[in-house]
Amino acid sequence: MNSLEKPNGFTILIPTWNNLSYLKLCIESIEHHSVFNHQIVVLINEGKDGTREWVESQPKLEHIFFHENAGICITLNAGAKMASTNYILYINDDMFVLPGWDKALMDEIKKIGHHNFFLSSTMIEPTDTGNACVIVKNYGNSLENFKKEELLKEYSSLEKQDWNGATWPPNVMHKDLWNAVGGMSEKFSPGMYSDPDLSMKLWQHGVRYFKGLGNSKVYHFGTKSTGRVKQNNGKETFLKKWGITPGTFAKYYLRRGEGFKGPLPDVKLGLVQKIKNSIKNIL
Repeated sequence: MNSLEKPNGFTILIPTWNNLSYLKLCIESIEHHSVFNHQIVVLINEGKDGTREWVESQPKLEHIFFHENAGICITLNAGAKMASTNYILYINDDMFVLPGWDKALMDEIKKIGHHNFFLSSTMIEPTDTGNACVIVKNYGNSLENFKKEELLKEYSSLEKQDWNGATWPPNVMHKDLWNAVGGMSEKFSPGMYSDPDLSMKLWQHGVRYFKGLGNSKVYHFGTKSTGRVKQNNGKETFLKKWGITPGTFAKYYLRRGEGFKGPLPDVKLGLVQKIKNSIKNIL
């Protein structure tokens, strides 16, 4: 099936910062492993490695160029304004999507039947960082040692239960919901803890359907951009903004990493948790 025969899918936003080799692999995987015909918008920060020239040579790609590294908050907000589909999906440039990744997400969207949801794919990562939402299996931590054929042969046998607490990319929501909460909060620029902040904004808007799909899989090389950027103190910004720590939000609100059992319940923190968060907010 060629792209013209595929049904319309998502507006895929890909922020990238002098990471052309990984970007090419990411886009190649989207083109080869997707069921739907997606709008792909590349958000180019600096592009000193030839990224801008390469993207401009690809007729299927749209892009926005930033002369400096604007981070993910500013670039995603700009990219979202270009959405020509109903769904905005954010993915990192160091990810390799696996066959059927998008069909699983779209099937779930159709099953939900409303717009108040936030969905994530499940990442496969080479190292164990204690993240209960990922599958740990080492297929390489760089392009040089990437075991692509082995991954494509084995990915479908790597089982993961659907999980609570969709936050990390790839993630997708309806563009009406994105616009309703104002997209990314640019006070978190360049981007540390902007993901849980977005989830908290969705929570405050009334969203309770935060689901990670075990059958929508992507391989994530990990920290190919965040390891190079001067990071903001997003944890403190989150605490000052919401009055609780990101960890409290992840554990007690999103129940991140627990098996998915349906929409999340409303939360009333116990006295001990309230006191702990209050103390941290003062310090």
